[in-house]
Amino acid sequence: MAVSPALRAERSRIHDELLAEHTLMRRGAALVTVSFSALADGRPVDVRTLVATTRWLIEFVHGQRASEAELLWPVLRGLFPGPVAELAGMVAEREALDAELHTLARAVDTIAAREVTGGRGEVLVVVGEAAMTGLPSALRVQSILNRNLDEEEPLLLDLFPRVPDRDVARLRGAIVHGAPRTGPHLVFGLLEDPDRVPGHTALLGNFPASVRWLRRVFLTRYRSTKRALGVPSL
Repeated sequence: MAVSPALRAERSRIHDELLAEHTLMRRGAALVTVSFSALADGRPVDVRTLVATTRWLIEFVHGQRASEAELLWPVLRGLFPGPVAELAGMVAEREALDAELHTLARAVDTIAAREVTGGRGEVLVVVGEAAMTGLPSALRVQSILNRNLDEEEPLLLDLFPRVPDRDVARLRGAIVHGAPRTGPHLVFGLLEDPDRVPGHTALLGNFPASVRWLRRVFLTRYRSTKRALGVPSL
């Protein structure tokens, strides 16, 4: 039976979109970690930008991981129980990641509260202390996340071509559901910095045309955000 062009397009976009989302998380975690390192070293960092960027990362990682756990993995587990069972350690890894994201969230909440309400001297002290807490947490988030993705991706790339036609749309829907909904300047920027992600076009195709038309505006804002974070390059 011939496969329709629409189904072929759906199938071809599955792994591109997923890897683009994974790359966003990897690069976002690196961006936040380098900024916390700069703050801990006493280099100029706009703390409000750091707070906003870290909160974006936490929200995105939580949402993407939850979407995979609730929508993606059940489909694959039902189709390929044996191979998916090999990743039984993912549950513990996910719990460890959630714990570190919570610690990181507390650090930026402390920075945000003191930056707004404290006196300047108090703010500098508390922000410095929060940076020292946030840096190791950001490093652990980056390490756990990268390790988790390194384990998942080879299996996913092996299984995706074997997904029956009837399940392709459901699987891709799960991936699209995990895409970031906020911070378009970070999405556009991280998809191209330091180089353009192979799934760049596929992922951005899920954005409304009115958003895609603002690409140059978002990239300009992204470059300003990096400077504010004290990150010259990743």
